[in-house]
Amino acid sequence: MASARSSASTDFGAIRNPAGERLDYAFHPGAADSDVVVVVGHGVTGNKDREWALVLAETLSAAGLAALRLSFAGNGASEGDFRASCPTKEAAELGAVLERLAGRRVAFAGHSMGAAVGVLRASTDRRIAWLVSLAGMVDTEGFVARKFGHLVAGRDCMWDKPDCPFSQEFLADMLRIGSVEVLGASVHAPWLLVHGNADTVVPLAESERMSDLYGADLWRLPGADHVFSGAHAARMAEVVTAWLLDHGAASPPERL
Repeated sequence: MASARSSASTDFGAIRNPAGERLDYAFHPGAADSDVVVVVGHGVTGNKDREWALVLAETLSAAGLAALRLSFAGNGASEGDFRASCPTKEAAELGAVLERLAGRRVAFAGHSMGAAVGVLRASTDRRIAWLVSLAGMVDTEGFVARKFGHLVAGRDCMWDKPDCPFSQEFLADMLRIGSVEVLGASVHAPWLLVHGNADTVVPLAESERMSDLYGADLWRLPGADHVFSGAHAARMAEVVTAWLLDHGAASPPERL
């Protein structure tokens, strides 16, 4: 009996960023007749194995949508130097993933800084068919000031994590971007924002602002913190999965 899960392209081989660094990923297959892959990207100091990412990928797979959990270079088991990690570099890495997924319809679900990466990429790349921002960072300059303003680049570490040095490369890129707010006008894909009202890392107001400006769908999760701890991860995953299915991810691609 044939499996209900697709056996094709469950391993995309080595995926490397423009610098040649291998990116670690895990693939969760979807239904055999689905060509959709949801790429799941983490935030600053995160990786593909965060609980919320695993719960999301497993929920998507169970609903028939394939998911690819990704660690950006310098994070998790991916190659590269963490000190070079920044939104602009990660947006280029997302482009490398899109190239490897050619022929598939791709959604990108980015968390925190990963959501800013998603806006950077989706504002110029129509290969992202759906965009999901989870506790999405908009004001990159403000985030650095709030969370790392007391740190000295090149000396201190983010959140006192020894393997997450606060680098000049990261600081310069966050300040150069300033905010991804204006880029929202160039996002043409259907867009979902999911944000907890107990988030103390990225204010819910940032998602509310993007929704007001650009009409993106906004789902507020009562009691959810920045990383959707506990039962909030499952609720977030349910919301994202249902939204994707309602916005065409369940339908077969149009054939010419």
